[in-house]
Amino acid sequence: MRRTGLITFHFAHHYGAQLQAYATMRAIQDLGHDCEIIDFRLPHTTRTNELFKKSPSLRAAASDAHTALHYGAFKTRYDRFNAFVREQMNLSPRRYTSFQELQADPPAYDVYVAGSDQIWNPFIYADRQFEPAFLLDFVKEGRKIAYAPSIGTPTLPPPYDGQFRKYLASFDALSAREKRGQMLIREAAGREARLVLDPTLLLTGEQWGELAVPPKEQGPYILCYFVSDPGEVAPYVQALARRTGWPIVQLAGARRKIPGAREIVFDAGPREFLGLFQHAACVCTNSFHGAVFSLQFDRPFFTSMSPKERSEPTFSRIYSLLSRLGCAGRIIGLDGTDDVDAPVDYGAVHQKLSQARADSLAYLKAAIEGAPLPAVPEEAPGPKGPQLCKAADCTGCTACASVCPVSAITMVPDHEGFLRPAVSEACILCRKCEGVCPGLHPQPQRPGHAQPQEAHAVWSAGEAERMESSSGGFFSVLARDTLARGGVVFGAALEHGRTVRHIAARTGEALSPLRGSKYAQSDLGDTFRQVKTLLENGTEVLFSGLACQVDGLNRFLGRDYPNLLTVDLVCHGVPSPAVLRGFVEDLERQRGKPVTRLRFRDKAKGWKTAHLTADFADGSQWTEVLYRTTFGRGFGMGLFLRPCCARCRYANLDRPADFTLGDFWGLDPKLALPTDREKGISLVLLHSEKAQQRFAALSGSFGEAVRPVDEAVAGNPRLASPSAPSPKRAAFFAALRAEGYPAAQKAFLTPPPLAYRAAAKVLTPQMKQAIRKILK
Repeated sequence: MRRTGLITFHFAHHYGAQLQAYATMRAIQDLGHDCEIIDFRLPHTTRTNELFKKSPSLRAAASDAHTALHYGAFKTRYDRFNAFVREQMNLSPRRYTSFQELQADPPAYDVYVAGSDQIWNPFIYADRQFEPAFLLDFVKEGRKIAYAPSIGTPTLPPPYDGQFRKYLASFDALSAREKRGQMLIREAAGREARLVLDPTLLLTGEQWGELAVPPKEQGPYILCYFVSDPGEVAPYVQALARRTGWPIVQLAGARRKIPGAREIVFDAGPREFLGLFQHAACVCTNSFHGAVFSLQFDRPFFTSMSPKERSEPTFSRIYSLLSRLGCAGRIIGLDGTDDVDAPVDYGAVHQKLSQARADSLAYLKAAIEGAPLPAVPEEAPGPKGPQLCKAADCTGCTACASVCPVSAITMVPDHEGFLRPAVSEACILCRKCEGVCPGLHPQPQRPGHAQPQEAHAVWSAGEAERMESSSGGFFSVLARDTLARGGVVFGAALEHGRTVRHIAARTGEALSPLRGSKYAQSDLGDTFRQVKTLLENGTEVLFSGLACQVDGLNRFLGRDYPNLLTVDLVCHGVPSPAVLRGFVEDLERQRGKPVTRLRFRDKAKGWKTAHLTADFADGSQWTEVLYRTTFGRGFGMGLFLRPCCARCRYANLDRPADFTLGDFWGLDPKLALPTDREKGISLVLLHSEKAQQRFAALSGSFGEAVRPVDEAVAGNPRLASPSAPSPKRAAFFAALRAEGYPAAQKAFLTPPPLAYRAAAKVLTPQMKQAIRKILK
């Protein structure tokens, strides 16, 4: 029997902190060893436990006001947390409040255990330095081991990495809770760390049930527990409530109330927390330990990841755990997210959990006793296939699918409706797809390409084609010239008002569908291969698309063709095809008739007040200012744009095409033009010698005014920086998946009340930000 001292966050009034501390202590005791929790309490931790913040900040004042309003419940919660420490934890006789106290009079044990929780995260402490106490730097004699500490940060820059290496050098056994922590330990210390379970999973659901206090709520209920804004989980709460009729019970974490919550529980301590999970009919949470105790008590649940975790899920602790247990489908916002009604296969989950628990306990036992550590369990082999760019970086350009010699890659809709590559078993691992993927390589320098030194305001001499175009009709001038040369024009066409595809036009009549804006991502199909075949046969080709599509085409082709002319478009971002489909179908449902044509930028009432116009099968028409429609509003908000649009590499003047076209917003209003501006003015930027030569050759087909590039950039911000995504983006797509477009539209795209809109116009951005911080 070894006398063991455990140091961790045991006193913080957080459910996860106290329960993990208890679980580690109990697991060590169940292995046959004495265990005391070293009663180390940092002053700032003790202060955060206090009921009132006593700070002059507005946010603290708002928090204190809320606490005062529910003082009785919060005081009960406070007392219950303290009672849990006092009654359930075996504490050291002496309390320590600083590393210096520990160093001067260290408690004596045979084994010292550091962990779990974010005790190794230097950035959570007041001085933004490692806390040496949690790295066992006070220990003079005895074994030093780590059980599931979290570093809580994706990187350890200098000098933290060197400090970390020094601290870890004297440890006898190392482990980590997340894969990212495991990697950081390997990088910093040059040593392997065992990947182990969070301590709360070392005990069984039956053991936790012994501590649980049953809740007041009788009968089935939906338990909501959020430690931050509910985000994408909130729509699932509403969908479950509507489908089941069960009441919503909210356990106070984040202070924002869930709409429809019948009860908010403010007074729960750790034991009451367990009872609420044990008796819930289902759980919705964004807390790691909320998911853990849903698993422990076999509760159906849904959870989420932060935006950073979604961009790199393998570094997420919740993804790491749930994928290991075979239930990553309970994470909202992934391709494989389960349907709202889907059950959890707890037979399979507990089979994997039991094995993982046994492996973690075997490590803990051997580490404490100084025995050889058990062999690392073999990980399942990773997926066979090429390593394409991350989903968040994928533009859907189709270069990978187009270059595949065995057609093993197809473009399929993801959970948000965007096309992404899927690799089949036919893959021969030639890795040609990796070589052309824009997300894996920087944009190449093209000979003869340069940033434009001037901008051109252009309007077509052809009145009809100008009015049919979104801006000034310059694309039509280029396209007609290409056809006159015996060439082929490729561009995006909107089919039946809901599906955007790239098609080839070989006649003047076929150009009409290519004119005008299409606010959804186009399906390129085998366009790249068609273009290459034509180019190889000597046919002139004009390809028009988004900058990411042009870049994909260039990489697929692998060289410049003198008979290829490319056009990229100034782009606010790429909306989801699924959202456009939902909008059109909802419009058809409201009107009771099918849509045959949709124009996003109908200029019948002017260029600057462009309307979204729908034509119906019976000849009738519906029209509205674009940004007053729900689709236009969401597009402007960045609510349903492709993830990569938020960090678009093409949102600058270094473009991949010969021409860049757009609307010349910001054109000096005092500039006298020999034309009616309200018929539309094109912005034209020339990037290559080919573009300059063709532009000069066609000068008799259009009117022009040469303008400073800065004027064009000022009116078109996407030539300088990407669109910012809406903070409600993930929640919108969760609502779309859970309940369909009408419900998502109602929840996220209905105009706010008049008073709110009036305040939004009066308040400055700084004032709005301050209010958000207070209400967070």
